[in-house]
Amino acid sequence: MIELVVFDMAGTTVDENNVVYKTVRQAINAAGYNFTQEQVQSAGAGKEKSQAIRDVLALDGNDHPDTEVQSIFADFRSRLVEAYDSLDVTEQPGASETFRELHARGIKVVLNTGYDRSTAEKLVHKIGWGIGQDFDALVTASDVETGRPGPDMIYLAMALTRVTDASAVVKVGDSRIDIEEGQNANCGMALGITTGAQPETELLQSNPTAVIHHLRELLQLVDQTSQLSS
Repeated sequence: MIELVVFDMAGTTVDENNVVYKTVRQAINAAGYNFTQEQVQSAGAGKEKSQAIRDVLALDGNDHPDTEVQSIFADFRSRLVEAYDSLDVTEQPGASETFRELHARGIKVVLNTGYDRSTAEKLVHKIGWGIGQDFDALVTASDVETGRPGPDMIYLAMALTRVTDASAVVKVGDSRIDIEEGQNANCGMALGITTGAQPETELLQSNPTAVIHHLRELLQLVDQTSQLSS
């Protein structure tokens, strides 16, 4: 039986017009590079954002000191604050409804993200969601020592919701690293969704349990699992 679903935020449950990865690219290229948006999203999607910057820079095959990464990261954070101040952030289609349907089935809902807590809470506030109301907990990259694809954020989500069996957990995300995070935590299902950073062809490279195209499809998978275990 499924007890917990851990959802990624941007691209999965939150529609912010891909502003984060557009801003990552702006900050990196402002430092003298010329990476494409596709390169940024392929190398950086789903990761803690300083790690995303580090991995995008590594595409040129050169060494990049931590001082350079942190300088670009600081510029990124400043640009992102400005972008979010004017951005109309909304939920992905069906997100709130899916949360309610899961709660009606007795299933906990946690959001997790490669953002830091301050950024994540701003997004939640802009949408109008309440932690402990619309969903049960928020876990961010700044809450754990090791980010994706490590399992730490999922383990913290389990601890916060008192779920002890990873096979009763579903992870849903729009990037390969989301899928790999779920697999590394031994989740019962690690699902890709095509509403965000990476297309189905790329998501399939990480061998997800399934790839869905709308959050409502998750409910069908959860119900099928419940029927098989009953």
